[in-house]
Amino acid sequence: MSEQPILVAGGGPVGLVAALALARQGHAVEVFEAETQVNDAPRASTTHPATLEMLANLGLIDDIIRLGLVARTFQFWDRPSGQVVAEFDHAILKNDTRFPFVVQCEQHKLAKLAIERLRGTTNAKVHMGARVSGLDQDANGVRLHIEHDGKTETVSGRYLIGADGGRSTVRKALGIEFEGYTFPERFLVLTTAFDFEAGVGAGYRSYFSDPDEWANLFKVSGPDGKGLWRSVFPTRPGDTDEAVFADEAVEQRLQKFFPKEGAYPIVHRNIYNVHQRVAASFRQGHVFLAGDAAHVNNPIGGLGLNCGIHDAVELAALLDRVLRGEPEAVLDEYDRRRRPINIEYVQQQTVANKKRLEEKDERVRQENFAALRRMAADPTAHRAFLLRTSLLASVGVAQAA
Repeated sequence: MSEQPILVAGGGPVGLVAALALARQGHAVEVFEAETQVNDAPRASTTHPATLEMLANLGLIDDIIRLGLVARTFQFWDRPSGQVVAEFDHAILKNDTRFPFVVQCEQHKLAKLAIERLRGTTNAKVHMGARVSGLDQDANGVRLHIEHDGKTETVSGRYLIGADGGRSTVRKALGIEFEGYTFPERFLVLTTAFDFEAGVGAGYRSYFSDPDEWANLFKVSGPDGKGLWRSVFPTRPGDTDEAVFADEAVEQRLQKFFPKEGAYPIVHRNIYNVHQRVAASFRQGHVFLAGDAAHVNNPIGGLGLNCGIHDAVELAALLDRVLRGEPEAVLDEYDRRRRPINIEYVQQQTVANKKRLEEKDERVRQENFAALRRMAADPTAHRAFLLRTSLLASVGVAQAA
């Protein structure tokens, strides 16, 4: 419908979902991804009910469920005692959503699905190995500078969606501040084939409170569908990669978490910096920020990628309205709605989640446990808690704004 394509910087799940939504609406779209292939390293995997609704509208839900694991419940544990504090069941949302459950589907699987669908359309192009190096814009649109095969070329478009990650070239080119902070500790992710469900009774999503060393535990389907477990731990500030990744250190950490006979079979190990940051603005002229380019947060609760997909879907809908003839002022709604929603439903929740797990004061820990037990036992509070953690409440706020 538009003479010029909509450009997307970044071929991760957020950029690709935005592109797919626009392509399905009939608009020309081009995606530029710096890497030559989809990165299948362990990253986000939790897909909440609100996001499943959106993916269903894009025709992806059956494949997401097929490639992932359905997780109806999640648990909070007291790690020192080895006891489950409370369990929450998404089935209580059966009247609020078509999908009263979470799907654990690794983000690279979603990205590959979206690329496959985009390449099956006539109005979308996906360029791999095409790195965005800069941009400029005027009243008529955007020019994106691309490095590809050792050459630099300029591509013109009506609008640009910057979905190129936390180190976003697009955000930096616009001079938009990335407000917030970085935690002093890094997060270590260890992936193992050991079955924590059979071994300790852990659910597919389990959060362990511990004043000494909190932990998270998640099950994903893995490359063959047989299942892998990811454990997440904080590291001490100043720990080197070599010290953290050493076989003996990894084994000691997992044996402390759950002692067992024999060594843990480690499939993958990863460590990364953790931030709580939000861009000062999600829009500048014809350019928009989405996903990690606009906001980053700690992963406890699995909210970052989900919020990014919500950015993508809402932005695609707003762009569609303008491209069909509505005034450009409609696009002001994107920053006005998405930025406050991220702060309230993602930044605040993930900070609170981390604080709950790492709490050292025993009195406060027990008060937190008591509050979780009361919520789990009260159907009204149980539902309200899950509406918020599943981001269904944030979608309602966006629609009412």
